Amino acid sequence: MNKKLLYDFLDTVSVSGCEEANQRIALDYAKDFAEKQLTDAVGNAVSIVNPDAPCRVLLCGHIDEIGFRVTHITGDGLIRVQRAGGVKAGLYVGSPMQIIHERKENGKTIREKVAGVGIITENLLKKDKVDASDLMIDIGANTREEAEAVVSVGDPVCADCGRRELLNGRISSRALDDKTGAFVILEAARRAAEKGAKCGIYANTSVGEETSGRGAFFAGSNIEPTCAIIVDVTWASDSPERGAEDSGDIKLGGGPVLCHSGMVNKNMNVLLEQVAKEKGIELQYEVAGARTYTDGDTLLETGRGVPMALVSIPLRYMHSSVEIADWHDLEGCIELIAEFLMKIDAGFDFRPIVP
Repeated sequence: MNKKLLYDFLDTVSVSGCEEANQRIALDYAKDFAEKQLTDAVGNAVSIVNPDAPCRVLLCGHIDEIGFRVTHITGDGLIRVQRAGGVKAGLYVGSPMQIIHERKENGKTIREKVAGVGIITENLLKKDKVDASDLMIDIGANTREEAEAVVSVGDPVCADCGRRELLNGRISSRALDDKTGAFVILEAARRAAEKGAKCGIYANTSVGEETSGRGAFFAGSNIEPTCAIIVDVTWASDSPERGAEDSGDIKLGGGPVLCHSGMVNKNMNVLLEQVAKEKGIELQYEVAGARTYTDGDTLLETGRGVPMALVSIPLRYMHSSVEIADWHDLEGCIELIAEFLMKIDAGFDFRPIVP
């Protein structure tokens, strides 16, 4: 397990709609094991093992993160924003912020970080709910012209906080949702390739999951996969914000989470359970009574339909800048998916009932 890959993802801002820098990291990492790599019109990056195999398994872990986009610069140089994804604006009042500004120089894209803070006012502190339209970012500029020299409308904005290694093999950072998933699918594809998997493996660090689902739709339409495994995060119930009664008893360090849902293919879940039993991988379970609110929902309804399974990573404090995950769970997800890829083939029957 190459931890540096996840660190590189986390250290590189990829607010939904601005994922290209992280995609370059993904492509560069995967070129050592992929036989072919593809990109598309919406920004997906797909690394392929066994491109001629009749059984095509699409792996999706989304590379975009929640944040904001710059909408306006005031006369006194303050930055106004709108949401990009399910961001909770109140968490950013009085918090360090960063704006990523891109410019062209000698034909190359230069990314520059502009530091700022979410402003504090007594009225904001008293509000029951802070909206993105209430939030303003102070970058130290005195005028609109000063700010416009370093920031443009449309620039991505997110929290400016570093990753931290915690006790018991845990890591805290913004954007673990879902850069951990993107990390897992690439590591699983690499491991399966090293083990000699025969199926076609299409590892897609997908874009736009937090806002539109565009990445999953384009990947499903263009690749026409036999099936898909989605790797995303799910709520850990061992934190004050969440209880087991919500969707399941899910603990950090308890292993990969499989989903019971009408959206998930039952036979794929059975195979994942068989793999876990053979390899001694502890599983946990969540329940989604309707949609899973992942890329899997989009893929299931793409083209003629794509059978899918959801493998989730337990996460505390989702959609914040202090999310917490466990390295043990990431390793379990990688091994589970790699071994699934060793067993799946073109003869697999996805039908839950047979006439």
